[in-house]
Amino acid sequence: MNNHTYKHFHRIAWAGVLLTLCVIVLGGFVRLSHAGLSCPDWPTCYGRATWPVQDHEVAAANAVYERAVEVHKAWREQVHRHLAAILGLLVLTLCLLEAKRRHHAIWVPVACSASVAASIPIYMYWHHDPAFALAAIGVLGLLAYAWRAGREPFIGYTAVLLAVIIMQAMLGMWTVTWLLKPIVVMAHLLGGLTTFSLLTWLAWRATPNTELIQGHARLFKRLLWIGLVLLVVQIALGGWTSANYAALACGTDFPKCLGQWLPEHDFAEALVLWRGIGVDYEGGVLDGPARVAIQLMHRGMAVVVALYLIALAVKMIRTPGLVYWGSMLAVLTVAQVALGISNVHFGLPLWVAVAHNAGAALLLFTLVGMLARLREPEQMPEPAPMA
Repeated sequence: MNNHTYKHFHRIAWAGVLLTLCVIVLGGFVRLSHAGLSCPDWPTCYGRATWPVQDHEVAAANAVYERAVEVHKAWREQVHRHLAAILGLLVLTLCLLEAKRRHHAIWVPVACSASVAASIPIYMYWHHDPAFALAAIGVLGLLAYAWRAGREPFIGYTAVLLAVIIMQAMLGMWTVTWLLKPIVVMAHLLGGLTTFSLLTWLAWRATPNTELIQGHARLFKRLLWIGLVLLVVQIALGGWTSANYAALACGTDFPKCLGQWLPEHDFAEALVLWRGIGVDYEGGVLDGPARVAIQLMHRGMAVVVALYLIALAVKMIRTPGLVYWGSMLAVLTVAQVALGISNVHFGLPLWVAVAHNAGAALLLFTLVGMLARLREPEQMPEPAPMA
């Protein structure tokens, strides 16, 4: 932790980590309970800051919007949006605190955030191009600010984090307005987990006395980076599986798929990322073989990731000082595999699917936390030779 950082900075960062995890879990709940389009507009829900509840509110909304109100689903989507907005304000607070402490140009993140905020009402009145331009100016301004900050502790980092939050909000908007387009849904998932990872790194680095001094820190960091890349690929495949409604493409068979080791599949169709705008993707548009191909990719990569993470966990357990984190990595990996198998075997029960989302986040937390904390022991200077 830098001694000149605001004394409660790390506490605010940890609150952001916890809030982001809640947003991710609730987002998975929204997605897996088929509530992603339960509010057909953005950022309001049927024109309201909350959602229609009373009978006359529901009737009024049904008279204006093509999609009928489902109150039991609408609250999930809108609460998810409100929590994400609070997270954005929290990250803005972190950015402003660091800028103020370093006597940096605090007006820059304020102006960029104001530009993004101004784009929202403009978007709501169907002036989409000016709204997008204002949001883009805000994001590019924050990235430029981060670049100028250089190696200033946490200033540039929090500015990049704020830019990621803004882009994540835009992906949330497009998820609704582009009718659950798979590439956007997957990007929205990855954006949420990226936010979680960045905040996790920031929280650990800002917290005093949390370094793990390890003689082989450099080797373990390389191994952790490899594990992190493999895990991100697997998460992306999981997001692609969910976005294309391919979780049960193999039925409830495991480890076989539709009673075969290699059933009819279509990888070419499964990997088409862009299919145009205006198609309603709710329920999926791919045929059976394409969905089977997606499921096979997800299962195959799961084997690779699980074996690697277990091997890494065993190596960590055998290393003094890393036993706890190695054990955590092993337990989370085994639990995540078990949840994935349970999803298939039991026909995708909601609580298991949501827990599978949370498990991916906790694996990220473990890997990123280790990367943030591992340090090589400082070399003591050699004593000067005697005269």
